[in-house]
Amino acid sequence: MKKLVIFSLAIILVFSFAVSCKKKPKEVPPPPPQAQEQPTVEKVEPPVVQEPQLTEEEFFLQKSLDQINREKPLGTVYFDYDKALIRGDAKATLDTNASWLKRFRTVKILVEGHCDERGTEEYNLALGEKRAKSAQDYLLSMGIGSDRMKIISYGKSQSINPGHDEAAWQMNRRAQFLVIEK
Repeated sequence: MKKLVIFSLAIILVFSFAVSCKKKPKEVPPPPPQAQEQPTVEKVEPPVVQEPQLTEEEFFLQKSLDQINREKPLGTVYFDYDKALIRGDAKATLDTNASWLKRFRTVKILVEGHCDERGTEEYNLALGEKRAKSAQDYLLSMGIGSDRMKIISYGKSQSINPGHDEAAWQMNRRAQFLVIEK
């Protein structure tokens, strides 16, 4: 019986060994991932944010009085010898000045009257005032308020051209405009 027990154990061992050594199924590699169709995404550009555009008046108000006067937005008018009457060529300049002043309704100006070197100081101060007043009156007739204008006469004290001939004197007989408030 001992033989039978050994024989049975041997068969069980062989059978156990055979079962445990059973071939493992062949491992199949997973299928390659299928290329999935990517949804088409349209490229959306972010909206372009524009800087706020300044109006002409806002741009003007950002400037200093010195910058404005350096740009000379108001033209100078010239006068004949010993006269304070507005000449034909000066009317066009004053019309342009009036248009500019109407565009910028808060601006206040100083109208300066000037003369050439001939004549006495007192005479030229009076003539310079008449010239400034003539320019002011013309602008008043164009609808520019008197509260926006002041006048001053410099007589012959502020010549532009220091020469002593008719060309120099013509440049010095003038009314010019200075922006004093915006």
